[in-house]
Amino acid sequence: MAAGFLRALLDKGGHDEGGDDRLLVPLAFTGLCVLGATIYSTFYARPTSYPGGPRTHRQDRRASWTKRVTTLPAGWVFSHAEESHGVTQRHYQNMLGGEVPLTGEAAGRQMWYYDGKMAQALARVGKKNAEYSFSAAVNPNSADKVFRTQQISKWKGAMPDPKLRPKTAGEAARKGMSYYQMLQCEDGHWAGDYGGPMFLMPGLIFACYITKTPLGKEREEAMQAYLKNHQQEDGGWGLHIESPSSMFGTVMSYVSLRLLGLPASDPTCTAAHAFIQEHGGAVMAPSWCKFWLAVLGLHEWEGINSVPAEMWLLPRWFPFHPGRLWCHCRMVYLPMCYLYCRRFSADAAADPLLLALRHELYVTPYHDIAWDGERHACSDLDVYDPVSGLMKFLQNCLSYYERAPWLWLRKKGTDFAIAYIHAEDQQTNYVDIGPVNKTLNMLCVFAEGGKEAEAFKRHVGRLDDYLWLAEDGMKMQGYNGSQCWDTSFLVQAMADGGLVEAFPQAMRKAYSYLDRTQIKADEDEASYWFRHISKGGWPFSTAAHGWPIADCTAEGLKGVLALMDAPCVVEGGVPLIPPSRLEDAMHILLSYQNGDGGWATYENNRGWGWFELLNPSEVFGDIMIDYSYVELTSAVMTAMHKFNKRFPNHRSKEITRAIASGARFIRSIQRPDGSWYGSWGICFTYGTWFGIEGLIAAGEDPATSPSIRRALGFLLAHQQANGGWGESYLSCVDKAYPEDGTGQTLGEGGSGVVQTAWAVLGLLAGKCEDKEAMERGVRFLMAQQQEDGDWGQEGITGVFNRNCGITYSQYRNIFPLWALGRYAKEVEEKGR
Repeated sequence: MAAGFLRALLDKGGHDEGGDDRLLVPLAFTGLCVLGATIYSTFYARPTSYPGGPRTHRQDRRASWTKRVTTLPAGWVFSHAEESHGVTQRHYQNMLGGEVPLTGEAAGRQMWYYDGKMAQALARVGKKNAEYSFSAAVNPNSADKVFRTQQISKWKGAMPDPKLRPKTAGEAARKGMSYYQMLQCEDGHWAGDYGGPMFLMPGLIFACYITKTPLGKEREEAMQAYLKNHQQEDGGWGLHIESPSSMFGTVMSYVSLRLLGLPASDPTCTAAHAFIQEHGGAVMAPSWCKFWLAVLGLHEWEGINSVPAEMWLLPRWFPFHPGRLWCHCRMVYLPMCYLYCRRFSADAAADPLLLALRHELYVTPYHDIAWDGERHACSDLDVYDPVSGLMKFLQNCLSYYERAPWLWLRKKGTDFAIAYIHAEDQQTNYVDIGPVNKTLNMLCVFAEGGKEAEAFKRHVGRLDDYLWLAEDGMKMQGYNGSQCWDTSFLVQAMADGGLVEAFPQAMRKAYSYLDRTQIKADEDEASYWFRHISKGGWPFSTAAHGWPIADCTAEGLKGVLALMDAPCVVEGGVPLIPPSRLEDAMHILLSYQNGDGGWATYENNRGWGWFELLNPSEVFGDIMIDYSYVELTSAVMTAMHKFNKRFPNHRSKEITRAIASGARFIRSIQRPDGSWYGSWGICFTYGTWFGIEGLIAAGEDPATSPSIRRALGFLLAHQQANGGWGESYLSCVDKAYPEDGTGQTLGEGGSGVVQTAWAVLGLLAGKCEDKEAMERGVRFLMAQQQEDGDWGQEGITGVFNRNCGITYSQYRNIFPLWALGRYAKEVEEKGR
């Protein structure tokens, strides 16, 4: 059947004599490879979701910054929810001369705007903004000083007593929440910095430059400040704010600064230019970077590996149909295929700045470069997951096809792609699933309909959703925030510590936010557009975003269960969530379970492990399918366990079977040393805490469970002399616990408060018999707590795709007070 389909295509679409027969050989070879890999991975390979490690080749380079301190100018104001919609409407009406429609639930939306009058008023009274200072050499992570200062200035209630030093874990948890409640937004969520990756904001800058969408003087200056602040001593920028310089980060950041108005003679640019030249010029940048350069007219399309839109026309049963890819992967390559197949580029020949950049970015003169020969070139500085020989072979085959593509088939492919892009835009209220496809989709609708297109205007109105302002400048976040995720965790922390009624107003507002954020309906034509069901789920950020996730649904459900019987909620005049909506949440959780017993992120796993042989990205690992993860699996299992206790007559047998299957999966991916690899948090303390919690939810006895005993042994073996635990992003990159913990510059003596909290939570869940070890961990957390109840910002704590760190600025508060509160309730109170 497949051979007949291919022959039919070839008979219909041939152009040059003999070209069809030449294509049959690589197509047949590809089919055999797909069949063999499918059989092997299905029947013989280790569980697909086992992350492997440690890696043979460790990352030995480290980032380093010049010792300097900068200060952010005053005048930036945070806005959220309904108010933020009005701010955006006024901003773009003044800037673009017309309305920018905003749709979807307003709760959770967050954005920043510049208030010139405020800046002038502060200047008149001599406000220096010293609290907004930043030095990457001290810590490349922002402490979110701007947001926190503004929220605290609005607080009308009692503030923590700086002179009161907690003597118990319970007192420390209460003081921690007394501080943290001041940061809560009026709609009930907690906002914060979710930046970190250095390759995101350049895409937004490029898209705005191409479409001539003004960012505004103050935004451009704040973006310049961010890029300058994170430039390293060698002149480059890393993949993320803590990683060593790479060609990806450097080329993208250099071009961004030039487009933002910085001259090539500026010291920042000259240092970056020298780094690029030293490492072979932009032809040595990874494929995503080259793609962006091609869109800007700074790289020829002949030097870009094919991204054929025709793939979308394959029958859906085809083993490597793009609809089987992990949603983040397919939603990036979807707009890429549209732009690639249209060869959409800015008119560099008519733009003096782009012409200058053509000269600056390359070692060889631009018009002398043999572009086709550079398609596979990539600097060793960037390669994390080398493109396989099979993928390079297939890309080479496609390069022949690109010389004379079947235009009738290409048009069908691009027509489907742009229709799919419109569906994604509408389903997410033009927020889109993530920052990369957000800006690429914006370019696609511009390429299709120009600046006056309604879809383009709606995209412009949602640019603010991704921009965050901190003392290091303005950045693009890895999502439109982590609002629902952080709020769900905080609620559970309060419940575990018995502190819900001590903070009734904060808990009522959080409950209301979880109510407004739950997804109330499925998307139209969901299956046609490769979407899983949505009704009943919770997202990572906002309901307007529209993509529910398995663990976000689980944590949201646990948050609601923790509060639904609380007097401060039941008697507080808050509209209560009906049980039917919690049943909807359970329905989607049950539907998310994979065949291996685990749970993935947005959807069920639709592919096979061999898909990674076709990973074209070089920079990221394990991006091709939606794997089952220990964190996701544990989160869902614990949610099911708590739901089953509260509603024992609703699908109890199905839930029990699902939990048992999840436990088998968790045991199957435990590492020999007793740990679990954390794929979304850094790293082994995070994964191991989740692994223990999941097995406890399945009913395993900590005293007799070999898996839990080994996990506890792992945690105890990695406790530092100061009582804490610590890891850096290198845990995820190398898939090995770092010998120096957090490193000596981030954290305290190699320990960090977030990893320490995760370890303590794991020890508590596993009923660890070593009480002294837990007490030492708790004492470390208490010692690091500041006078106002806050904890200092340490290293980056989030990660994605194995190799890229991402900031969770709220973790430094949520998890220490969670560990302290649970310890107080389970150990201190029982000891009285």
